[in-house]
Amino acid sequence: MPRIIFYILLVLVALSLIPLGLIYKSSHSRKSTTRIQVVYDMDQQYKAKSQTTNEFFADGVSMRKAPQGAVARGHLYADDSFALGFNKVDGDTVFVNEFPVQVTADLVSRGRDRFDIFCATCHGLSGNGNGPVHVRAASLGEGTWTPPTDLTSQTVVERPAGHIYNTIKNGIRNMPAYGSQIDVEDRWAITAYVRALQLSRNATIEDIPESDRAALTKQD
Repeated sequence: MPRIIFYILLVLVALSLIPLGLIYKSSHSRKSTTRIQVVYDMDQQYKAKSQTTNEFFADGVSMRKAPQGAVARGHLYADDSFALGFNKVDGDTVFVNEFPVQVTADLVSRGRDRFDIFCATCHGLSGNGNGPVHVRAASLGEGTWTPPTDLTSQTVVERPAGHIYNTIKNGIRNMPAYGSQIDVEDRWAITAYVRALQLSRNATIEDIPESDRAALTKQD
């Protein structure tokens, strides 16, 4: 092959790589304009960005104040003690100790059902912190696992009901928040069931109706 033909082919090969290089650069670099689109699909629709001016509004501000009476998502409750588990008193957070819902057998039963689903994996069915996740993590012995709290311990027994509710909603220390998974009513149901676990775990014979004590103390 003549040398001139070889050089011509070499130049043509080099030139053929230029479009590929431009395509690669175009797809991997920042641009001030949008890409060419055949079908827009509303990808580049007009919007007012925050912290910018906007001549459409009389005050020239893009960010608009919420209409009067607007309620943030998850805050459509008039009673803070029911929705939050606490009240603000002189600027301080005071957890409620009385249940803002009627505690019934059905509520406690619902709480047990939700507890077994969301809580027992770590805290155990009895609430003593010995759930299967903890048992597995402890057996690995990696040193990074924080044991779940014993919900029947005196520390938790002395906490207000609103504190337990708030822990379910927002989490505490290494425990994640379950507010997005468990609604308000079920949080109180679980709280009621935790109280039932505490009572059953720490009960004495004096807590049993006198008419039923004989059956418990009966010797075989």
